[in-house]
Amino acid sequence: MDASDLPSGLRLTELGERRVAVENLGDAGVRDVVFGGQLLAQSVIFAHQLHPGRSVRTLYSVFARSARVSARTELVAEPLHGGRSLAAETITAMQGDRLCCRSLVMLDTGDEDLIAHAAAAPDLGPPERAPEGQGFMAYPGTEVRVVDGVDTWSVDAPTGPPALQVWLRWTRGEATGALGQALLAYATDGFFIGAAMRPHAGIGQDLSHQDISTGVLAHSMTFHAPVSAHEWLLVAFESPYAGAGRSHGRGQVFDQRGGLIASITQDNLIRRLPESHTANRVRTM
Repeated sequence: MDASDLPSGLRLTELGERRVAVENLGDAGVRDVVFGGQLLAQSVIFAHQLHPGRSVRTLYSVFARSARVSARTELVAEPLHGGRSLAAETITAMQGDRLCCRSLVMLDTGDEDLIAHAAAAPDLGPPERAPEGQGFMAYPGTEVRVVDGVDTWSVDAPTGPPALQVWLRWTRGEATGALGQALLAYATDGFFIGAAMRPHAGIGQDLSHQDISTGVLAHSMTFHAPVSAHEWLLVAFESPYAGAGRSHGRGQVFDQRGGLIASITQDNLIRRLPESHTANRVRTM
């Protein structure tokens, strides 16, 4: 894919061999923290550019510390393997000497089926039946619809099972190949914490970074089939465990025809902020 076909936030500026600068999305004046999905998406694009003719199969990322929107962000790649069909790269997001995220990306050229099976998509009705959701949780230009209009933000929202189903569709032209994978990776980052909070009364994502500390620790994706992000995709998020200040999530992505195209897991931090932090926040507001 030609770089000119990519949204501006996914275009990479070459700095040298296996090193690029990336644009940070978001408003530093509102919250000076880079959304993790941005780094996932940009790592997918970088890996594709390093290995033309291959597609990303698996992405596993560890978020060591938060990156700042106001700081320059660079991606540095280190090759692990490059064979006839398989390749692997380590891609590290840096801000100066600060290591923010490290991703292990495996790519391949694909093979014919020897065996084949896949999980079935849940029957949730058409996407048009779902109300619009929080658009900022996906790349700008993506339509987001949350099944049953579930609210994971308000502390007064009704409780429910630790699950969330979300329809996604890119609205600014065709999005296949590297762009389709990058847009999907971006949009799978932000919903797991809300799914984990949903069963617990008085807890919502509006409390994040106010009274409780939340953040993604690790995120992994496996792409099973090509992604057409301009068509409706259904992402089913669930959190089978939360405790000890952590939560674990897993998810599946289906196309509108019910085909399984990707699987996801995520580990998160969900814990109370220290009293000293909240007290200081109150004094400075």
